[in-house]
Amino acid sequence: MRFIHTADWHLGRLFYGNHLTEDQAHALNQVVDLCREHRPDVLIVAGDIYDRAVPPPEAVELLDDVLCRLVLDVKVPVVLIAGNHDSPGRLHFAARLLSGQGLHVRGTLSADLSPIVLHDAHGPIHVYALPYSEPSVVQQALNSAEDLDHHGAMAALTGKCREKHPSGCRSILVAHAFVTGGQISESERPLSIGGAGTVDASCFEGFHYVALGHLHRPQQIKCNGTPVHYSGSLLKYSFDEADHVKSVALVEMDGDGKCQMQAIPIRPRRDVRRVTAKFADLLASRIDGVGEDDYLEVTLLDEGPIVNLMTRLREVFPNSAQLRRAGQSDSVKADGARLPHEGRSDLQLFRDFYAHVTAKPLSDAQERTLANVLDSLSRSQRHA
Repeated sequence: MRFIHTADWHLGRLFYGNHLTEDQAHALNQVVDLCREHRPDVLIVAGDIYDRAVPPPEAVELLDDVLCRLVLDVKVPVVLIAGNHDSPGRLHFAARLLSGQGLHVRGTLSADLSPIVLHDAHGPIHVYALPYSEPSVVQQALNSAEDLDHHGAMAALTGKCREKHPSGCRSILVAHAFVTGGQISESERPLSIGGAGTVDASCFEGFHYVALGHLHRPQQIKCNGTPVHYSGSLLKYSFDEADHVKSVALVEMDGDGKCQMQAIPIRPRRDVRRVTAKFADLLASRIDGVGEDDYLEVTLLDEGPIVNLMTRLREVFPNSAQLRRAGQSDSVKADGARLPHEGRSDLQLFRDFYAHVTAKPLSDAQERTLANVLDSLSRSQRHA
């Protein structure tokens, strides 16, 4: 059996005020082309289809277009689950009707956990698609008297799947979860406060392949021989993902359930980059590999003040989003956040401003000179 595993499309997302619909359409066109080229038996989308519970119309239209092309034109079945960003009820609408066309949507949790049964030359494969569900929802669905956390809820669900799974039959589990030990990114929404939202990889033992969503970096989780894999997000959704290579996983499962996986990169329409450079080099476009439409976080090496910095930078790179000076720990967003000034003296304000612009503190000599100038100005004003 051949299948493609992807997740975390986040349709409708904004990136520093920029609508990403065209970027996401560009990436999803590649997913459709890959399905046309490799002819998988199924495409698996492991949650966070939308970026929010009530997605904008253009995001709904994009999903409708992509799914129609996949299911009706390319004729590839699709298994799709809700993630923590999705509205379970909205995503689940018409699920029974759509399944007859090969679009298998699991938005809300079903108590019977019936698998989606697919077939290849070696026989049936049972796909257990578990939409993201809060522990209280799992507790109610399973009629459990035990108070469950995220780990307990996932363990209960996967345990029930294993109980009903026929012996000798191959299995795929699709879920949306934060597995302990996984590498996180800034763009992921926490599932709970603290570490209570994590689940242990032991929940997934015994399945032939586990297709996960939620963490945006493509990665494999160790699980006693069970391939537990995050495909990662469709695009880079934060600057700390600048070094990620976004991809989908093309998986070949043999008759015994053994899997071989190949990561196929997705080429972005506009990349997300962190750039460290002199301002003059940026304006002259002397930065290798940076496209003029890329989303940029810029660290400037200049020490002196620069007038209209963001305005001038955006004339060359219109999607510049953040600026910082080398040595500064915090970044300056493109909207030009102001320094706090309430209750601060002129000396303190200038000290903060100087550090903000140059990423260096005033020297003792500079501070004494400034204090003398301010004192002189104050005396002049008193005698005016």
